[in-house]
Amino acid sequence: MLLMTNKATHLEQVFDIELMAHSDALYNFCYHLSGSEDDANDLFQEAMMKAWRFIERYEEGTNAKAWLFTIAKNAFINEYRKRVKAPHKVELQDYITHQDREDTPLTGNLDMRSEMFDYLMGDEVTMAINSLATEFRTVILLCDIEDFTYEEIATILDIPIGTVRSRLFRARNELKKKLKTYAENLGFEDKRK
Repeated sequence: MLLMTNKATHLEQVFDIELMAHSDALYNFCYHLSGSEDDANDLFQEAMMKAWRFIERYEEGTNAKAWLFTIAKNAFINEYRKRVKAPHKVELQDYITHQDREDTPLTGNLDMRSEMFDYLMGDEVTMAINSLATEFRTVILLCDIEDFTYEEIATILDIPIGTVRSRLFRARNELKKKLKTYAENLGFEDKRK
């Protein structure tokens, strides 16, 4: 019994020291994958619960961040597959409320996060990243935001390194197009002209 208690205590320490250190980065990754705060919270919680449940499979001292990101990516894919297969469900009360609602100028988007970002300078970059297709957004986040190597990204996404390079190249070119006007408005010039 004492041996099991020591093992459980050790696993808790490994979880707290090696995995929890990456919780902020993991949440940001979940947010950018899912695109909404509620979905990011759900994805983050699921990834952390799975990490805890399978902590015995984690090899101490290895790349904890990559292990967590792989779990989150797999959870995101599994949830996406469930949503695609499941029919869209509507709550009866939501339908009744929608039918009774008058469309006035005061109704509309009640997402405080999106309203807040509408007025922040530089949000164009976040919006441009979020507008990329998931496979491009993911490699940009992992490489340019989270500083994973190409090899680590290939492992996390379970794709060849050549595919990582290709997606990263295409994602960066897409971002250049989307942010060209924004950069010009900030005073940056295209020196290639």
